[in-house]
Amino acid sequence: MTDPIRSCILTRDRAARDRLIRLALGPAGEILPDVRAKAPGRGAWIGVNQAELAEALAKGKLRGALARAFKTSDLAIPADLPTLVAAALERNALDRLGLEAKMGTLLSGSERIEKAARSGKLYALYHAADAQPDGKRRLAQAWRVGSDREGSDLQGLALPLARPILSLALGRENVVHLGLTDRAAAARVSDALDRWLHFIGPDPMESRQSSTLAASPDPAPCATAAQGASPPRVSGRSKAVDEYEESE
Repeated sequence: MTDPIRSCILTRDRAARDRLIRLALGPAGEILPDVRAKAPGRGAWIGVNQAELAEALAKGKLRGALARAFKTSDLAIPADLPTLVAAALERNALDRLGLEAKMGTLLSGSERIEKAARSGKLYALYHAADAQPDGKRRLAQAWRVGSDREGSDLQGLALPLARPILSLALGRENVVHLGLTDRAAAARVSDALDRWLHFIGPDPMESRQSSTLAASPDPAPCATAAQGASPPRVSGRSKAVDEYEESE
């Protein structure tokens, strides 16, 4: 079943709901991010990044678009709405990692990840922002060897999160590297990270191509999330994931 298509209220670009961000209207007219699209009532969808949203807010363009979407001018828009959206997307991504850890599809620890990588059982690779270059290179090389992609740019993705934050999110000590050993889990994590990183960053497309192996009928490594472009303009995954392509 395909995800319903929605339009960004600021650009009118159309995209699947999972590539956009929903803003919900509270009972007192407050506008708040609803990144999981679960809040009741009407919603408005945006497909811009954080800088673009901040500009639209400052210039009054966002207020006008929301007034049209909700058919009311009685709106309370937080001055820090772009920051609230970024925080909600980050929380959603960390929650996704935590769920995968509980399900047993996420590995941490260099030795365990390297073993899975060399045996061809690694579908996504991520690193803490403060991970050492040598450790990242070693795991990336093991991944390329195990997935028969030597000479490619498959390398994993450094997240804008230091190890204490990753460790807290996963309930583990000293989390420096993360690996996904299930294809579907890699896609779920990639999607959650992509939404966040595309919102907060300038231009992620290069790094996106090296962190996951994608979903296609004939498995071949690719990659996942990277910082940058607005969600509706995204196509494909990044070099962190072994990808096999597969208003309301």
